[in-house]
Amino acid sequence: MSTPHRYSDTVQTVLDAMDAGLVPDRFALRDAVRELLADLRSRVPGRSVEVRVPPYGAIQCVEGPRHTRGTPPNVVETDPATWLEIATGRKSWHEAVTTGKIRASGVRADLSAYLPL
Repeated sequence: MSTPHRYSDTVQTVLDAMDAGLVPDRFALRDAVRELLADLRSRVPGRSVEVRVPPYGAIQCVEGPRHTRGTPPNVVETDPATWLEIATGRKSWHEAVTTGKIRASGVRADLSAYLPL
């Protein structure tokens, strides 16, 4: 049996607040979002998909044609709470897309193979 994933104290604090039905501290939420985005970027390097979690961050990831100007052809956008849920496996990619919590466009925009982190 594998050991459960241990997230940083910041991510865990935000998850604990969300589990308790509390609104996480906005600075902790920002840091947790950015940390998980950076983790995705390091695990799935590339520049063909832009992942946006406004207002806290955006990254490019996934191998493929590099995007350099204008609106990227492959975009994933979601809110901070949903990003934390899918990045940590508390909600599936498909559930979040189906309920409209994730907006994904482009042929490479399905990140389900890379999540949870």
